[in-house]
Amino acid sequence: MGKRLTQQKRGKGSPAYKTPNHRFKARTGFRNYDILERESSIKGEIIGFLDDPGHQSLLMEILFENGDISVLPATEGLKIGDHIDCGITAKPKPGNILPIGKIPEGSYVYNLELRMGDKGKFVRSPGSYAVLVAKEGENIIIKLPSKRMIKLSSDCRAQIGVIAGGGRLEKPMITAGHGHFKSKARNTRWPKVRGVAMNAVAHPHGGKQHHAGTSTSVSRHASPGQKVGHIASRRTGRKKKG
Repeated sequence: MGKRLTQQKRGKGSPAYKTPNHRFKARTGFRNYDILERESSIKGEIIGFLDDPGHQSLLMEILFENGDISVLPATEGLKIGDHIDCGITAKPKPGNILPIGKIPEGSYVYNLELRMGDKGKFVRSPGSYAVLVAKEGENIIIKLPSKRMIKLSSDCRAQIGVIAGGGRLEKPMITAGHGHFKSKARNTRWPKVRGVAMNAVAHPHGGKQHHAGTSTSVSRHASPGQKVGHIASRRTGRKKKG
């Protein structure tokens, strides 16, 4: 009798593969986009930092004037006691939260909203930032860390600056034991063996050949034993230059 494939065990949802959210300390996100932010701004003070196992970046806890508390990815260079302004009239300085239509071109931003009011969705990894390239009426062109250009509404909010924690991956592991505890931090499994290096009974890409042997694109609705490779991919392969 064969054994379950890794992707089948993971899909079952056993404790070895479940997200350990009982250890997570806070949910991050901007304040609700209320009248205070739409017409003026509200000031907040950094009251502490959190090292949350659910986030790779350091988090900062902000107490606003009206008593609201928000937890956001920390901005590089800020410390406890510094103040942050949030709203349409805030100044464009590191840590402040503004609609991107009010941020000068060429500024570094992160924790951007994809749609107005969604409280921040992308550019949130340690040391990362996007660049506000140009303004075209109500649309703002943003250059992501991947060099891809996107257009966002001028009403979407973003934090100014660079996320703290850059260079996190530069620390050497020194021993194999460090790699073990690094993998346990977010309940991941490390190292990961390539499917093509496995036997045919252990993975759909496994076997004697040194390639997948079949198309690596797979349906989003595939069964757990087949759901490996590029899931619901729009395209695969190298892009043609020019």
